[in-house]
Amino acid sequence: MDFAWSDAARAIRSEAVTFLDEHLGDELADAIYRNGVSHDAGFVAALARKGWIAPEREDGIGATLDGETVHALTEELTKAESPTYALDTTLMVAGVVQAVGSPDLIETFVPAALRGEITVALGMSEPECGSDVAAVRTRARRDGDEWIIDGQKMFTTNGHVTDFVFLLARTNPDVPNHKGLTTFLVPLDQPGIEAQAVYTLSGERTNITYYNDVHLHDRWRIGEVDGGWDALMLSLQVEHSYGFSPHLARLLEETEAWAMESVPGGGRRAVDDVEVQERLARCATDLEVAQLLEQRVTWLEGNGRVPVGEGPMAKLFGTEALARQAEHLTELVGPDALRSRLDPTALRHGRIEHALRFSLGPTIYAGTSEIQRNIIAQRVCGLPR
Repeated sequence: MDFAWSDAARAIRSEAVTFLDEHLGDELADAIYRNGVSHDAGFVAALARKGWIAPEREDGIGATLDGETVHALTEELTKAESPTYALDTTLMVAGVVQAVGSPDLIETFVPAALRGEITVALGMSEPECGSDVAAVRTRARRDGDEWIIDGQKMFTTNGHVTDFVFLLARTNPDVPNHKGLTTFLVPLDQPGIEAQAVYTLSGERTNITYYNDVHLHDRWRIGEVDGGWDALMLSLQVEHSYGFSPHLARLLEETEAWAMESVPGGGRRAVDDVEVQERLARCATDLEVAQLLEQRVTWLEGNGRVPVGEGPMAKLFGTEALARQAEHLTELVGPDALRSRLDPTALRHGRIEHALRFSLGPTIYAGTSEIQRNIIAQRVCGLPR
């Protein structure tokens, strides 16, 4: 593996910074912070015009970038807290539909998703299931050419603004949990569906979604009946590989800027203090490791290998490093770091305070740290369940 970034990757970073200066101003960033919704139609349209929604595609939809360059672009968009979460989930589902969906569903859904014309939220977790996704209770009953869906889902982020939900439902209660599941693409603009807002510690809006006697034509089924576990594994493989190091990079940059600007009572800058230097160096070390683990995932995928264990490794280390360093650096800066973005006196526009609140969620997203450790133990180390 070559650890140096290519000229194309360095160029795309510069281009992304220019794009963000133009399309992600303070007004939009503040609106996203206030409403907690990481999606903006105007920003998505701007990405589409650049060919950056699915930039690795070779079918005329994307900008035809290689994996390394896409990685660099994604890092810059993520570090700037771009409103792209609905796009990320949509692309993940598009990959599943492309792999196991019917020809009609592929033709109907995939091109529109890759152009940013439609969006999808994820409907997997449920109130009583926790990380045991296979224990879902939402039911889908066959009725001729239709399915009737009843149940509820937790953490359906963006489910109040997207066009569809990627729904995991139980279609056979008489077999082991993971064998009686089916996945569906459910249009959200129909009777019987309700989204109720839930806000996380970081201010992000997610939803509880309710499904009451929802009628769905069989054409919206993804994969085989009772074959939903395989479709789910395809989606989770992508989600486990998601990179969290850009959030840590942003936190480090903000804290370094504080250290360069801050002049405590003694008259010296904070950055001239040995303890401050050590704390920043420890964070920079964690960031380097997190970035390299994520680069390894991209390198493996670029060489046609599935990062079965490497994706969870990158996710586990990156999210736990973020939580660890957010606590350490907030402690280093002191009480001033706890003023939030909406306070005009907030330090570094409240970004350190927000990083502390945000840092706890990623250790749960896309499978908890415990789940990631189990995957690594079983699939890489060969340990028993």
